[in-house]
Amino acid sequence: MSDQGSSEDPDLRLVLACQAAPEAGFDGPFRDLYEAYRDRVYSTCYRITGNATDALDAAQETFALVHRRIGGFRRESRLSSWIYRIAVNASIDLKRRVASRPWTSLEALRADSDHGLDPEDEGLPEPSRELGRGELAHDVHAAIGRLSDKLRVVVVLRYLQEQSYDEVAETLGISLGTVKSRLSRAHEALDRELAGRLDRHYTD
Repeated sequence: MSDQGSSEDPDLRLVLACQAAPEAGFDGPFRDLYEAYRDRVYSTCYRITGNATDALDAAQETFALVHRRIGGFRRESRLSSWIYRIAVNASIDLKRRVASRPWTSLEALRADSDHGLDPEDEGLPEPSRELGRGELAHDVHAAIGRLSDKLRVVVVLRYLQEQSYDEVAETLGISLGTVKSRLSRAHEALDRELAGRLDRHYTD
């Protein structure tokens, strides 16, 4: 999907620098790209896969693919949308490979949250904290985890990564109408999942 505003991509200079120095490898301009996106990519992978170990693997795969493909990036979409798309696909692919693994509890996510993208990285986000503490946060997290991949992804991008509807459509390569339809279905599913729990939370 082409983006009419891609010429205004704030990361254009970063893209051009990476494309101009492919021989520099990871320690060249690509290091700047990695530093700019590592937290957002890890956070996206975390929220889709449901645990830090898988998020780490998906994030590493994302950056490996971005590094390998940046030379052929034609700027038909914003760099951010392109990277998010790779992260989403890497996360979903990994989830499918470990489909027998149950959705991880919030407590396990907290215990796993020390993982970084490489030994020198510090300060990676702990998305479980961003969702809040306590029973209600656990219920919301678990409910999102039970959504289908398609519905979970639009929820993650729209509400947790704060993308606009147009940006979600660009990232996923789907129409704006499809984005709205999937969000509507996600809302309905989450409402059904959480209705009783929310009642208990506010009446206890």
